This record gives sequence, C-alpha cells and structure tokens, in this order.
Amino acid sequence: MKHFTIRQLVSATNGTFYGEPEALDREIAYVTSDSREVGAGALFVAFKGARADGHDFMASCLRHGATCCLSERAPKENETPCVKVESTLDALGALAGWYRGRFAIPVVGITGSVGKTTTKEMIAAVLSERFRTHKTEKNFNNALGVPKTLLKLDKMHEAAVIEMGISAFGEMRVLTNMVRPTIAVMSVIGDSHLEFLSDRAGVLRAKGEIFESMQPDDLAVLNGDDAYLKNFYPPTRRVTYGLNPENDFVATNVCNLGADGVRCTISHGGSSFDAYIPAFGVHMVYAALAAAAVGSALGMTDAQIARGIARYRTVGERARVIRSPKITIVSDCYNANPSSVDAAIKSLKMLPGRKVCILGDMLELGENTNALHEEVGKSAVRAGAELVLTAGELSKHTHSGAIAEGGNAVWYETRDALIHALPEMIREGDAVLVKASHSMAFEKITEALQTL
Repeated sequence: MKHFTIRQLVSATNGTFYGEPEALDREIAYVTSDSREVGAGALFVAFKGARADGHDFMASCLRHGATCCLSERAPKENETPCVKVESTLDALGALAGWYRGRFAIPVVGITGSVGKTTTKEMIAAVLSERFRTHKTEKNFNNALGVPKTLLKLDKMHEAAVIEMGISAFGEMRVLTNMVRPTIAVMSVIGDSHLEFLSDRAGVLRAKGEIFESMQPDDLAVLNGDDAYLKNFYPPTRRVTYGLNPENDFVATNVCNLGADGVRCTISHGGSSFDAYIPAFGVHMVYAALAAAAVGSALGMTDAQIARGIARYRTVGERARVIRSPKITIVSDCYNANPSSVDAAIKSLKMLPGRKVCILGDMLELGENTNALHEEVGKSAVRAGAELVLTAGELSKHTHSGAIAEGGNAVWYETRDALIHALPEMIREGDAVLVKASHSMAFEKITEALQTL
C-alpha cells in the first residue's frame, strides 16, 4: 500500500481531527476494521456490528501501534489520534476513491447478474501473464469489500480487476465513484435481485450506473449474446463477445470435455487462437471471451491470452468438480439464479452416468419467484435430468415444474431431510449437480455425497 498521512485522511473523508497537531503528518501503512490485525502504522476503522462495536476497541488498537482511528463518535482521552466522521462506511468509500486516484493504471470493473466472480478470476488470470495484477479477493464486491480491495493497491501493481456487486438502484453509483474503471465488463443481465430492481430492464439500469464515472475513451466489454446487452450502447467505446458471429470476439469449435474442461477457438479482428479452459461447463467460454477482449484491449498477444486462460482455477464452490469413489459431483453452491442454474444443468449432461439435480431455493427474485422456480424445474427435466431432488420452501415450485414436465422429482422440507435420504436416492455412477443460493448451505449436501 502507498502510505498516506492523517492529514490526507482528514481531507479525503472531510472528517474532524482529534489529537496533537503534529500527529497529522504521521503515516498510515494499511487499513483494517479487524482489531486483531492492528499493528504499527494501521488505520483502524470502527464499525458498529451486530455482535460488537469497533469503537470499544479504539484505545486498545492505539496501544498496539495504530497510527489513527476512524470513528463515528468523538473519541475519549485515550482514543486519539482519531478522525471523526458521520459514517465510517461512507468515509471508507471516500478514502478508497481518493486512494484509487493515486494510480494511473488500467482498472477493470466487472458487473452482471451471473458469473461476476468467475469472469473476474478469468480476467485476472489472463492479465497476470503480462501485468502485476491486483484483484478482488473471493467475492468481496459490495460497499465494504470494494474499498478494502482498492486500499490494498500497491505501487507494484500494473493493473487491477475489481468485482462490483449491487442489489438496488444507486449502489453501483457509489461503487463506480470509488473504482472509476477504465474498462467495464458486463456478463449477463438476468433474473437476480428482482425484489429490488423489478425486472431485467431495471437490472440493466442499475448496473449501467457503472458508466457514470467513465470517460468516452474508456471501454465497455459486453456479452453480445445477451438480449439486453447486444443493443446497449453506453457512453464509451464498446466491444462485444459471444458465440454469435456478429460479435467482436467470437468462440467457435466449442468442445465440452465434461469434467476436464472446455476447448474452443477464439476469433477477433481477423486473428484467431485455440483456447483450453480448465473448468467445468460450456458457459466458461463466455468468461474466456471477456478476458480475451480485455487482454487484447490492453495490448496482449493471443499467445499470452491463451496461456492466461489455461491457468484459470475454479474458486470455492463455483462449479467445483469432485470425483468421489462412486459418483461425480458438481458443487455449485455459492449462488443461484435462473440463468446460472440453467447453465449448470445444461453442462451436467456432458458427464457420464445418470443425471441428478439437487436444487435449492433461489433468493431475491421478486414477485415472479414462484414462476421462476417452476421454470427451473421444467428446464432441468428438458435438459435430461433423470432425478430432481429439491429442498426449501421456494423449491416446492421447482419440484412442481419438474413433475409438470414429466420428470422424476422429490421435494424435502429441509436440507437435512434431503441429506438423510441421499443413500437411498443416489446410485453408483451418478453425475450429481448441487446448486442453490449460498444461504441454503448446500455445501453440506456436497460433503454428505462424498461419504456415500
């Protein structure tokens, strides 16, 4: 991290300083909101949490070497140096925005309804072939995670890849004012966060706020196969990617290797190269195409891009393929919406064995929640699922959809009830997809499957 002073902190946050005037020129070496991480040179940011109030730890943090505290209340005598602000969350965002302005490097902002983290990891893998690249850790993509990511930029970094997630209007505006991307990538406009954004047109408007901080010479990288993005023209330069030959970056000769990944040919501007994607699912081609578009825009060669794609690694519980002694499991338990579930189900058919879908509730889908769950059940059967197991209140409708389509389906009231039934429902040789929103904790089902 590039060091900055308390004086610069006061200016960036418009805060009120408490302490000896000579302390204003002391340097801050890093930023944390975890009192356990505080040492010499730290800025400790005090948040009021559900279980604890960070303000109670300010004195201790200063004793352990913190340079300063950022607080929502006036400090006590032993809690200085301190900068008081109205909201530490807003102040952290303002500080991150100021800090990002110290870096004249390409910054890639990634948004969309599906595949943000996958696309972020793919782009970072590609850019790392040429640039020292900073990226969002895990999926820390909100008003707290984004500033923490930006504040870890260091003078060594030559590029940054920042994931930007929102669920309501105005949230992207806050994030883009911090990130100020020079390249914005949009993956898919799908049925996510409809509880707050009404419909897909609302999703596009909300995510389109990313362009409010961008300049005409900056670049939008859009999924041209998406019904909403193919005709979307932001106030920047624009390139598209997809399987449709009308796109600027196109994948052909797509070969699904099942659990071994995907091969394809990527073409752009009269050039083409073969790519190997070491991850499950043909939908991974879209992440590779987005990465190719970003890499090409930053002057990378096709060979560099291909090497970067081949070095991609699956993150966490996103389409993780597990080969147990008896079955093959595709664990995709981090997130779920109709688009991502449909893509996962369609990829499952490339695996050998009986196809089993274990599906849970999809959240924040708004007034069409029941119908969207029902359609997922129908889609599973149409895609070749021979058994559909569901758990959760909303997944009753997934079960109904599967039955209506003539499928073999069983609904369980709880996740644990489904786990209890696994020994009698799963056969040796099955290919099993486990997919649900993160809060359903379906990774416990994945764990149980591995013990069969």
